[in-house]
Amino acid sequence: MRKTMFGITGMHCAGCAARIEREIGLMDGVVMAVVNFATEEMAAEYDEEKTSEDVIEARVKELGYGTRRAAVAGELRFGVRGLHCASCVANLEKKLLSNPAVTAAVVNLAQEEALVRFDPARLGQADIFALVTEAGYTPVEPERGGAEAASELLSQRNWFILSAVLSLPIMLTMAQHDNRAVGWMNLVLATIVQFSAGLTFYRGSWFALKNKSANMDVLVALGTSAAYFYSLFAFFGAFGEHGGHVFFETSAMLIAFIRLGKYLEARARGKAGEALKKLLRLQADKARLVTPEGEREVPASAVRVGDLVRVFPGEALPVDGEVVEGSSTVDESMVTGESVPVTKKPGNPVTGATVNRSGVLTVRATRIGEETLLSQIVRMVREAQADKAPIQRFADRVSGVFVPVVIALAVITFAVWYWGLHQEFLFAFKLAIAVVVIACPCAMGLATPTAIMVGSGVGLNRGILVKRGSVLENISRVQAILLDKTGTLTRGEPALTDLVPVLGETEERLLTLLAAAESRSTHPLAQAAVAGAAERGVMPAETADYREIEGGGVVCTVAGEPVMAGNARFLEEAGIVTAPLVADAARLGGEGKSLVFVAAGGRPVGVAALADRLKEGSAAAVAAMKAMGIATFMITGDHRAVAAAVAQEAGVDGFEAEVLPGRKQEVVKEYQAKGLFTAMVGDGINDAPALARADVGIAIGGGTDVAKETGDVILVRDDLMDVVRAIRLGRATLAKVKQNLFWALFYNILGIPVAAGVLYYPLGITLKPEYAGLAMAFSSVSVVTNSILLRKVGKKFE
Repeated sequence: MRKTMFGITGMHCAGCAARIEREIGLMDGVVMAVVNFATEEMAAEYDEEKTSEDVIEARVKELGYGTRRAAVAGELRFGVRGLHCASCVANLEKKLLSNPAVTAAVVNLAQEEALVRFDPARLGQADIFALVTEAGYTPVEPERGGAEAASELLSQRNWFILSAVLSLPIMLTMAQHDNRAVGWMNLVLATIVQFSAGLTFYRGSWFALKNKSANMDVLVALGTSAAYFYSLFAFFGAFGEHGGHVFFETSAMLIAFIRLGKYLEARARGKAGEALKKLLRLQADKARLVTPEGEREVPASAVRVGDLVRVFPGEALPVDGEVVEGSSTVDESMVTGESVPVTKKPGNPVTGATVNRSGVLTVRATRIGEETLLSQIVRMVREAQADKAPIQRFADRVSGVFVPVVIALAVITFAVWYWGLHQEFLFAFKLAIAVVVIACPCAMGLATPTAIMVGSGVGLNRGILVKRGSVLENISRVQAILLDKTGTLTRGEPALTDLVPVLGETEERLLTLLAAAESRSTHPLAQAAVAGAAERGVMPAETADYREIEGGGVVCTVAGEPVMAGNARFLEEAGIVTAPLVADAARLGGEGKSLVFVAAGGRPVGVAALADRLKEGSAAAVAAMKAMGIATFMITGDHRAVAAAVAQEAGVDGFEAEVLPGRKQEVVKEYQAKGLFTAMVGDGINDAPALARADVGIAIGGGTDVAKETGDVILVRDDLMDVVRAIRLGRATLAKVKQNLFWALFYNILGIPVAAGVLYYPLGITLKPEYAGLAMAFSSVSVVTNSILLRKVGKKFE
């Protein structure tokens, strides 16, 4: 099975998205197709033996839409300038195929575009562009989406301006319809608007009806055509000298207002997806390659795994890699959401698109192109935005039957007013047009995807990566959270927690001897003891006669005095009495802590305790979860005594101890069997089965292993409070979706009766078709704008 993201162009409403989704889903070999109207993208999963990307693209085009496929590793789609004929195409394809690393090359003359499949280990974009240049043509950088969005916005704006400028004179001369010269002017202007700015609705209607469905284009084309052609026939006297009224302003202003709505909607949708665009803009275009001959600047796409690149202060890192020379601070906020720069030294990993702040770094490339963390994040966020939340299924079902129902309501409206209430034909006709126009289901189609797009963007800015849009809804329903102990609640490594000297000794002397004795050992407890002493301002003293006895401890000399450090049995076998420390040792051991006894000159000095400590903020995060009404439980493979101590300190509602890794998913099942909607929080590697089994899997501290994580949500930062933020974000997103759907439905429930004229007899109020069009346009804009307000949730995270 293969999953591919396609960009879809030419959609006008949720009906378009639903139709593409349905038709592609019916194709042989296609397992799943999900179209997101807001992001104009489709995620398709299919069997490569039965169908292909080209076949799917061809079907989308048959349906009347365009596609733009995202480039994958080993595939490059780009524009070519200078092609004039079929001979040019043959020449360029031959040139590209002359390179043994190119497996396929297809040049399209009509679109002035080339698709090249190649071995990315042997060839890069720069090499392919060099081949094109050698053949005598000009390659054009592949689009990253931003250029298309900007072009679409400009196009919508220009169409609105054109239709508004041409419609204005018609509206201003409405009272002079009897003047034949004015009538001719209005006819000419209305005709231009109808078949220029309004032509897109006819095209969309044709493809929709051809595929036995109906969408927004059908409604708009029907409404505008009815007004335009009635006025056209009336102008030429088809209804008798006084039999028909001309109202060209209705069709022209209707198109102008809908074009205004589309322009405002495109602007708002652009803002909704800004988080992802901001990430894309961060990608470095150039890299400073370090070679035996010296440094040279190359396109970032030309860097290979293993190459050395030099990065100066203020520059973005072009690739993921490892520092081999230099030290600096790096701004990683685009990945973690953390504004404090991180110090980087030789051996430390760095992420592409993060910004070098101070020193000069030499970095060895470890991941390039689509394998970089940034590309993984972009792909993950796009897939999340293409996914459908369960609540959207409801909107899809309503939108699917909406257009036929609306047309039926329009017919009923006309029949009731014209035949039932004996009103003038024109009066009934205008009300029917108003019903058709006001009921467009665009707002319902945008309600869920725009909220998910903004919500996932808010999370992205904070280092909360959501793999599927449906997770934002699911996480809001969580009733119980299972927390892994080691590495999630705790730091995952031992730390010095207690110092208990015997009577007559001091903590300072105990710490000094402990640090000296453990300074040359590589044992994790020894290193933790030395680190704990350093935190307290004590550095290890010089030692002599150093010996480490396996399973026991250390013997050495410090300042001429024999020192021992190890377990109680080790000291007792050497004749040292540990009885004065038995009570304290039992207490500390009961808390699940590891003990190191220290003796000097044949006498006990004290005992040090080490344990895996809670992370800062773990207890506060657990308290916040409980305050949200969520039950919290800890799962660990540690002994019961250790688990009990950590559970009490963290404040969880309960815990499961001595759980083997394979049984963690069984524990998740048990909580689910109790009827609890369960989330699992773990490190994403050894907790993978449990994360996959949970209703929502949350991988914490994902770092640069994003692609390997099993979780539905990945928290890049090692901060448990991000779990709380993810739940709050999910709840806020679901609330926005519900608000959007309510207003979209409420608007139609309120708007259709008003358009149908129910307020005419009591209040004398009717709704002109052009104003119905304006109202319809602004309903979509209001839904998108309401979704953008989700950004306020992100500000509360700070």
